[in-house]
Amino acid sequence: MKRVDYLKTLSGKSLSELRTELTSLRREQFALRMQAGTGQLVKNSLVGEVRKKIARVKTLMQQQSRA
Repeated sequence: MKRVDYLKTLSGKSLSELRTELTSLRREQFALRMQAGTGQLVKNSLVGEVRKKIARVKTLMQQQSRA
């Protein structure tokens, strides 16, 4: 999914939905770290992509909590 499309889908979510999204992304990040540690990770770029998605979700959560 493109960055702009992902941001559009996130911007329509409530704060509780963003928390759920953040939880699932952190679980995915953990799984990728475990795969990298055991040498089973096929695409190294996925780790960075998930990190960026987490940052985007956290940014939107901050913006919504301030408003």
